[in-house]
Amino acid sequence: MSLKYIPLIVVLLLVETIIAQKKLPKDYLTPDFHQSRREALRESMPDNSVAVFFANAVRNRANDVDYIYHQDPNFFYLTGYKEPHAVLLIFSENQHVNGQTFNEIVYVQKKNPRFEKWLGERLGVTGVKNQLGFSQVFNGEDFKDLPVDLSTFDKIMFTPFENDVRKSGKEQPNLYALIQEFNTKLQAISTTTSTGIDDKEITAKQSVDNKTLRTLMGKLRESKTKEELVLLKKAVEISCIGQIEVMKAMHPEMSEFEVQGIHEFVFKKYGAEFEGYPSIVGAGNNGCILHYIDNNTTKLDNDLVLMDLGAEYHGYTADVTRTIPANGKFSKEQKLIYDLVYEAQEAGIAAAVIGNTTRDIDRIARAVITKGLIKLGLINSDKENRLYFPHGTSHHIGLDVHDLNTRGSLLENMIITVEPGIYIPDGSNCDKKWWGIGVRIEDDVLVTKNGPINYSALAPRKSEDIEKMMQEESIFKNYSLPDLNAK
Repeated sequence: MSLKYIPLIVVLLLVETIIAQKKLPKDYLTPDFHQSRREALRESMPDNSVAVFFANAVRNRANDVDYIYHQDPNFFYLTGYKEPHAVLLIFSENQHVNGQTFNEIVYVQKKNPRFEKWLGERLGVTGVKNQLGFSQVFNGEDFKDLPVDLSTFDKIMFTPFENDVRKSGKEQPNLYALIQEFNTKLQAISTTTSTGIDDKEITAKQSVDNKTLRTLMGKLRESKTKEELVLLKKAVEISCIGQIEVMKAMHPEMSEFEVQGIHEFVFKKYGAEFEGYPSIVGAGNNGCILHYIDNNTTKLDNDLVLMDLGAEYHGYTADVTRTIPANGKFSKEQKLIYDLVYEAQEAGIAAAVIGNTTRDIDRIARAVITKGLIKLGLINSDKENRLYFPHGTSHHIGLDVHDLNTRGSLLENMIITVEPGIYIPDGSNCDKKWWGIGVRIEDDVLVTKNGPINYSALAPRKSEDIEKMMQEESIFKNYSLPDLNAK
């Protein structure tokens, strides 16, 4: 069609859209990726089955302020859709209804200029069709008119909601209403099950299955595609740069908040939208609290500082930990503990090979630490191996920091953490010279046919290399603000 037949306002809007899109990142996952994941799920589904996925809940922070919305990882993985109040149905076989053939349907929140003025543009039905590649797209209010009869399926698979789904909302239908409509559709269909909403059990057929889908999605997500590996590698490298910049900038007068701020500044500088989990920055005894997130100690002094932070880049999160001396030099006791953890991690990384399990990695790393702690006189026998090393050594990463998996043997293109640690809190039953030493070293390791690849090797791990890096100049070293307490 010639442009002269298109109204000028439409042309201007098209131009504005193109310009706006050019300012967005160019490396988002494509609609083809998400479609390929739906196809892979469909191939694994039982015959004559339907899989039902709901978007994540909107979570309230306080009063009329919500937390920044974050999509359910499974929903994002299969659709690329980042908005709330949506439901996706995937069918194992083609459905033939009213002259149409389809194998998936998605219901989304509809366009609403009033809400979009406050909260930003929505894709709506047309946007989901054009940008995400779905053909069967409807507004959420149409879910009540679902064109297929769920009672005809041998298996209806979904993952129950545990919490966080609020009944109230400024707009209808919200997620709560969509799930209630789903409950209604299951009502007529023998045995007891529950979607997890309001703790209400519903009457439904034996065909209702709220367990299998988690296993199917675990199989899909545990080994990463080449597109996912690109994003994960970038998330890890950004996290490593944050660790490096803090190593160069750290000094005893800094606060835990300042350390956190430098990390998260680097994340944003390199385009990471979020942190993959609450940032952990623990100095001294705070480093012995495994998930310490207060980060409010005002002065690091000469303590070790444990920094467990991960950038989330386009949905994929890293998980990298380094422990460094605030004054740039490990004390004798700090170095003994640190080097023992490093030795255990080296053994664990070497064990991250196809056919092993994360339990194997834990057993190997734990044996090194146990032997070392006995030698140092901190424990007396193998039976005390969890006293100062209370957590596991490995977990999968991906769209979740503890990513979905089947807990089986390691396969090619899985990415796992290897993160042994030793934590000796104040008041421990040992010589006081060890008190307040908490060390964790955590790296993100790709499992390949040719052995493990440490994606986070960019950030120094050896105690000598950390001390060397901490002598380098930093753009943050002499950065200061006006004293707000000055009169």
